[in-house]
Amino acid sequence: MTTSLKTAPPESGRPFDDACAAICWANERFAGGVCVTASFGDATVAHVAHSAVPGIQITLLDTGYLFAETEWFANHLTDRFGLNVRVVRPVPGLDRDIWATDTDACCAARKVEPLQRALCGATAWVTGLRRSDTPSRRTTPLVHNDLMRSVVKINPLAGWTDNDVADYAAEHDLPEHPLANRGYSSIGCWPCTRPATDRSGRWADSSKTECGLHL
Repeated sequence: MTTSLKTAPPESGRPFDDACAAICWANERFAGGVCVTASFGDATVAHVAHSAVPGIQITLLDTGYLFAETEWFANHLTDRFGLNVRVVRPVPGLDRDIWATDTDACCAARKVEPLQRALCGATAWVTGLRRSDTPSRRTTPLVHNDLMRSVVKINPLAGWTDNDVADYAAEHDLPEHPLANRGYSSIGCWPCTRPATDRSGRWADSSKTECGLHL
């Protein structure tokens, strides 16, 4: 499914305004068809989405390898802010140790396939991608047609910097992920995440930089 993006809100250069406008536009344009995903590595996209559209459903892809701290953090945010969170898990019976020999196959089974199920019936997908995440994400648009997944992809935080995230957290008194003060700035699955000041801690010591969710 693709749609004309002529009515999508343009970027104003004001990160907070752009994020809320994009989510509100998606909720109105694709009523009942919006899937918001959040990894709960921090509280930002979940809080922004809930603030823009109270009660909007937020999907957590539980790979089966989330840090215990991430599971706790998602539950804590849900209770504190009244988030509407659904959890999508991999199909049963997957090889528990495949991450040790084939991280691409692991991500495909534990992230990509569950995302496909999460997006079933959706016409729009809201993510937490930011241009400042990695060099490969520097051209991330606010809104675009994702032809691979047949949805309109909305990246409300696309233009946000690390300072914007910090300012938003301070303004809204958002808690930090418990691993943040232990050197983890980007938090994924425990077998493939190491402490680092950026995303280099993800799939450390390998050339892998993406899990396959964002092609």
